[in-house]
Amino acid sequence: MIKHTSFILFFLLVYNLAAQNADFINFFLKGSNVTAICSDEQSIWIATNGKGIYKYSPASNKFINFSTENSNIQQDIFYSIAANDKFVWAGSTDGLFIYDKQKNYWTKRKFGLGGQLGNWIRALAYDKYRNVLWIGRFQYLSKYDLNTKRFFDYDMTINGNEKTNTIKTIAIDGDSLIWFGTEAGLHKYYANKDLSDPSSRVFYDNKLNFFNGEGEQVSISSIVFEGNNIWIGTDEFLTKERPEFNIGGIYKFNRKNEWHKFDITNGLPGNGVNALCRTGNYIWAALYQFGSSSKEAFGRGIVLINRLTNRVMPIRDEQIPSMVNCLFFDGTNMWIGTESNLVKIELKNKFATWNYKDK
Repeated sequence: MIKHTSFILFFLLVYNLAAQNADFINFFLKGSNVTAICSDEQSIWIATNGKGIYKYSPASNKFINFSTENSNIQQDIFYSIAANDKFVWAGSTDGLFIYDKQKNYWTKRKFGLGGQLGNWIRALAYDKYRNVLWIGRFQYLSKYDLNTKRFFDYDMTINGNEKTNTIKTIAIDGDSLIWFGTEAGLHKYYANKDLSDPSSRVFYDNKLNFFNGEGEQVSISSIVFEGNNIWIGTDEFLTKERPEFNIGGIYKFNRKNEWHKFDITNGLPGNGVNALCRTGNYIWAALYQFGSSSKEAFGRGIVLINRLTNRVMPIRDEQIPSMVNCLFFDGTNMWIGTESNLVKIELKNKFATWNYKDK
């Protein structure tokens, strides 16, 4: 995660960017709504809403598309993706799609528990420490043990609130912890314990001054780790009738009970968070603003937050659409999935050629 840090630090001092002819920023998949990105350490895998799955091979600089148009997969709408050296998993509204690399073939797995909503797969994370795929569904959490080839379902409901069982994001925290973000709070799971045992989990919502005790409830959209801190992105969803429902913002949590919040009052151009990602000493955040009257989300671009100083620096480049859905750092490149294309930024010393104005 900290490769090329010295060059990243130079670039990340920028506030206002102009990259009309920069050769370190590339654009792909024009017209594609990119929803998730991952890597199997050889290829980049891209999920889209409407155009299936893409595989990008850096060695050949070529894309392969799996879609109904190409008759090599039975679905085009995907929301999540994960991979290891043998398989790729993609989440749809109609179950889990599994790609066997050796057989070059996709299969589909559907879940009985939770009905059709239980087959909307919104989050996937491959856990290399336990050789397990974690599957976050609109209702219920599932685990696929690759060693035994068995699936296990878990009800994560807390105090009768069904939204605590609606999984939005999953983050592997080293070899001992796993975090499951839901529409109404955050589960911390001690991975050496049986998940079906309630004592294996701690739940954080806006009670007991967690998340500063703000809003009616807190919906978790993204999680990244750095040092002793966890950065937690949350959703904004407000109406005139419920102006405090999900207030959004980014929380920097020191794993004890100190919560530092970033929102529009201290530099963010929007309170809704679609994605977070870390490179060196910087947190990248893809933001949006929710319109309480229109009930629509409006993209607010990307900001960088210095994790040491907490300084917020918006990236401004008109080539990058304002609605950014996902971020992925492969160790060299930052991949940005937007509502209309895929952007690759090389985090190298080429940044020295990008004109900037530091304010």
